[in-house]
Amino acid sequence: MRVIGLDVHRTFAAVAVLDNTQLSYPGRVELTREAVLAFGRKLRPDDEVVIEATVNTAMIARLLRPFVGKVIIVNPLQVRAIAHAKIKTDKIDATVLTKLHASGFLPEV
Repeated sequence: MRVIGLDVHRTFAAVAVLDNTQLSYPGRVELTREAVLAFGRKLRPDDEVVIEATVNTAMIARLLRPFVGKVIIVNPLQVRAIAHAKIKTDKIDATVLTKLHASGFLPEV
């Protein structure tokens, strides 16, 4: 199982992938219907996608659900590691989401 973390913004999402112990950063996904569906087609049926709750979250989750095993939506205010980080980048936020979920410490909405 891979864990895919998406740090969602208004027009794009930064992506981090945790595959067992290997972490990779395939880049960004533009948040258009076509781009999200194309991203979803690259995912595996046993992948789990973790997304922060924000304006675009419902659309992203709805489009990705057919391609993956599970879509987890989290409240960013409850994810203290992200909300109180001294260094915040899209890459770090997406990585924290993947690692917290893989560890079982992520509060779902």
